[in-house]
Amino acid sequence: MSGKKPMTKAQIVTALADKTGLTKKDVAAVLEEIKEIAYREAKTGFTLPGLGKLVVVNRKARTGRNPATGETIKIPAKKVLKFRIAKAAKDAIAPKK
Repeated sequence: MSGKKPMTKAQIVTALADKTGLTKKDVAAVLEEIKEIAYREAKTGFTLPGLGKLVVVNRKARTGRNPATGETIKIPAKKVLKFRIAKAAKDAIAPKK
């Protein structure tokens, strides 16, 4: 590990503003709107081309085990949010050997 930390929102806004020539305020507004659209459209699937897709998945009910006591418990069905990485992103970041 390199010890480098992930970019903060402010760093992302600055980098995009420098690259596009837009103001930081405009870039922040675009990021905010993308977030709002993603939240609203997640139920049907929200795709960021070249990056991935945000989807809601129904998880079935199942049995599990309490690690502290070893007791068997029932885990109810629920909806979970998943982000499926696009093939282009996988290939660009972690190419196959």
